[in-house]
Amino acid sequence: MFDFLTRTKPETAAVEVKASATGRVMAMSGAGRVAWSPRDAASLTRNGFTGNPIGFRAVKLIAEAAAALPLVVQDVDRRYDTHPVQELLSRPNGGQGRAELLEALFGQVLLTGNGYLEAVFDEALPVELHVLRSDRMSVVPGADGWPVAYEYNVSGRKHRFAVSDAVSPICHIKSFHPQDDHYGFSALQAAASAIDVHNAASRWSKALLDNAARPSGAIVYRGADGQGALSADQYDRLLGEMETQHQGARNAGRPMLLEGGLDWKPMGFSPSDMEFQKTKEAAAREIAIAFGIPPMLLGIPGDATYANYQEANRAFYRLTVLPLATRVVSAIADWLSDFTGERIAMRPDLDQIPALSAERDAQWRRVAEAAFLTDAEKRSLLGLPALEVGDG
Repeated sequence: MFDFLTRTKPETAAVEVKASATGRVMAMSGAGRVAWSPRDAASLTRNGFTGNPIGFRAVKLIAEAAAALPLVVQDVDRRYDTHPVQELLSRPNGGQGRAELLEALFGQVLLTGNGYLEAVFDEALPVELHVLRSDRMSVVPGADGWPVAYEYNVSGRKHRFAVSDAVSPICHIKSFHPQDDHYGFSALQAAASAIDVHNAASRWSKALLDNAARPSGAIVYRGADGQGALSADQYDRLLGEMETQHQGARNAGRPMLLEGGLDWKPMGFSPSDMEFQKTKEAAAREIAIAFGIPPMLLGIPGDATYANYQEANRAFYRLTVLPLATRVVSAIADWLSDFTGERIAMRPDLDQIPALSAERDAQWRRVAEAAFLTDAEKRSLLGLPALEVGDG
């Protein structure tokens, strides 16, 4: 009577479904992700310096200008005409002079945010100075976070520079980095995206010359009997003639000879084609801004911020070259003071910089005419020691 309670449900045939095991994963199609270049020091240097004319010129312009600045060595009492530090910098090692050494050091700071100077010494002042490549150097922090050593790695071989409490064989000069305690942030890193855009625009222009340097337009075929398509042989022949006779820079401007119902429809550049040049100029301007160079000095068109080239050059020295040079040479002087045992200061001589001559002349005139200032106060305002040897 109650058999229906124990009656099992009749089995039904399983429905066979053929589907991929990845069918549950939803496929989304889109425009794709932007392919940025790597951000390590070697890749940035390769793409932004050796492979980009704007980055190359920006680094060379700043490094050469900073390395050529005349330097003065002084302490609280006097300015030195000759000093062991000046003699060391004039001939830092057997293969480099002062300009070559400082240019390499400034270049490393600009490219990587870090500059490393090695001292070869016994007891007193170093006998040689060498600039080490930043991409090969690594900081070894101690328990308190301060460096206890530096490791220089070349082809799997490492050399360790121990940092003692007395003097360090390595002078580490780094730019400000808000998110790193041991390494600096370079202008090249800030300009990396603009460099990628500039390089991509250059490659696009090169591809346009290689693959489309031909009369811009379309070839339309109209057969005698109304036929609108070429045969396979006709198409292959036309394509071969286009590739050999009308592509490439050497064939630019060559007239076309059309036959058999072929008609030429000229076309100009599309707006998107024309935007590539503007994009490239905008990227070049961003690179110049990241390095602190007025675009006018790099030959970038469309910039009218400065009234003339002289004003742009003065701003370049005042806002970019001098801050960098002052920071680097001050760090070197403080480091070398640990060897000599006497505190010395080293800075650029502003009175010998041609770009700042008008500015310095006006400052000297204002200070000299200030009757309410003492001689010591005037010397202090001009950056001179309070008393020179031989002054009464």
